[in-house]
Amino acid sequence: MIEQQILDTINVGIIVLDADFIVRQWNRWMAQYSGIEPEAIRGQSLFDHYPHLDNVKFRRNCKAVLRFGNFCFFSQKLHGHLFSFRPSSTLRGEMEFMQQNCTVGPLYSDDREIRHLFISVEDVTEAVLYQNRLVEMNRRDALTGLFNRRYLNQRLVEEFERARRYRRPLSLIMTDIDHFKRINDTYGHQFGDQVIRAVAATLTAGLRKVDGAARYGGEEFCCYLPETDGDGAVGVAERLRQRVAQLGLVHESVAVPVTMSFGVAVAQAAMGDHESLLKAADDALYQAKHNGRNQVCRFSPNPQTVDG
Repeated sequence: MIEQQILDTINVGIIVLDADFIVRQWNRWMAQYSGIEPEAIRGQSLFDHYPHLDNVKFRRNCKAVLRFGNFCFFSQKLHGHLFSFRPSSTLRGEMEFMQQNCTVGPLYSDDREIRHLFISVEDVTEAVLYQNRLVEMNRRDALTGLFNRRYLNQRLVEEFERARRYRRPLSLIMTDIDHFKRINDTYGHQFGDQVIRAVAATLTAGLRKVDGAARYGGEEFCCYLPETDGDGAVGVAERLRQRVAQLGLVHESVAVPVTMSFGVAVAQAAMGDHESLLKAADDALYQAKHNGRNQVCRFSPNPQTVDG
């Protein structure tokens, strides 16, 4: 009776199985998150209720525990979860399933034989979410929520190598806000931050999920477009340019026009690395600004033939 009270009060799921995977114990924690009462599952095969566990790996690990008396661990980082439980109500908007660390261990009888094993299920969802938030903080720009420059460089290395290996198109857009210093000097830095946030939201809304946008520095932004050739990237840049021009930002009842210049470059076989692609897009951006701003220019290896 005391042992059962302990099993039902600890904040961890506990299952006891025999050598045939028949459930012998199912504590209150397991009942709460599974929706299966102990009396409804005791004496039944675990696989009748969780058929996805009836696989070679799970069986082999459990058999090793029963035979050798060792422990087996199913970590959240490798497996996510063993049991598809919904997380607590406060976390359901952020994670579909409870994240779990699970341990399988032996249970010895009075004669030191191993006839049963236990599975403990620990809810680590909150810790996983906290870790995920830290990761996001390290790769996001605080003002805009876009990727930061450091993370952009990591992604560009990956995307550039993938494009080169599989001979797939990859385009890059460099863009910055025209006359941004004038906006800051005239309307103040707080309004300047508002402009940057509005531009960032416009860029994000105009890209696909597979694309990415980063704040490259100050009022400059960079967008990478996998599986997109030069014509497609120019079309995307032009749509973004028009959307920014139509933002209609207002400061103290005064309409403040905002425009951007865009440089587009496509990964080429002759480029040694992603830095070459960045430089090409930056050169095209420089040409767009040199040509009068508020326009899209596409990089050409010959500086005299950069397309406008």
